[in-house]
Amino acid sequence: MSDINKLKAIANRARINVVKMIALSGVGHAGGASSIAEILSVLYFHEMNIDPTNPNFEERDRFILSKGHGCPALYAIFAEVGFIPEEMLWTLHDIDSPLQMHPELGLCPGIEMSTGALGQGLSAGIGMAIGARLRKKDFRVYVLIGDGESNEGQIWEAAMSAPKFKLDNLVVIMDYNKFCLSDRTQQVMPLEPLYGKWAAFGWHVIEVNGHSISQLIHAFEEARKIQGKPTIIIAHTVKGYGIPSVEDKAESHSVAFIADQVSETLLALGCSQHEVSQFMQQLKEKN
Repeated sequence: MSDINKLKAIANRARINVVKMIALSGVGHAGGASSIAEILSVLYFHEMNIDPTNPNFEERDRFILSKGHGCPALYAIFAEVGFIPEEMLWTLHDIDSPLQMHPELGLCPGIEMSTGALGQGLSAGIGMAIGARLRKKDFRVYVLIGDGESNEGQIWEAAMSAPKFKLDNLVVIMDYNKFCLSDRTQQVMPLEPLYGKWAAFGWHVIEVNGHSISQLIHAFEEARKIQGKPTIIIAHTVKGYGIPSVEDKAESHSVAFIADQVSETLLALGCSQHEVSQFMQQLKEKN
């Protein structure tokens, strides 16, 4: 199996586990988690310098999920990496679980910042990137922001700041799934011309299909070659990707799955009928 196919398989397993986690929890942010599975797969299994046995080793690359509500996908990737056991995924949102509805620093291994209050992650990432330079460290900083999140003024304050400090060790990925909580971003607060705005702020801008493993790999490779300025990768994605009942719909943002939606989605994502039947029994027993 090629590296690209391996990364595709990791993203698909993560998406399957997101659906299972949210089904068992009863409710969750499925749309914004399913749209970032490929991005996280490439980051954690191809791009970033991490140690599965030691999530906090000093020379690690840093990742901040600024759109914190997408964390079910991040938790699923952590299980793939080995930061947490897979069984922990089924505790999502439990009151004593490390896996809460938004990531919490110190609660779950691998989390670099508590996020959920939108707009703050990029500013923190800039601080980490400046810190790396001051300490003469080679680690890189990656921040994933949302398009709806980009209604926050703090995003654009940070966008002005990073080029001033010539932070070529900073890469931002925008999950451009064209939706915020209640409607399409074009209706709520249009972002276009998005490429031109970031370029005007002094960033190196790359646009990709955010579900294309090969395009994401090439984008990160290109970002490593850029000197003297930060990079933003505008990743065009589909909210609710892979979930037939809510794909490309605002209602994918927070979902309380009914049984038929769960089985339909798991089959669509390639699960066998036996696996689906087993999980549906597990779901029935929990509820």
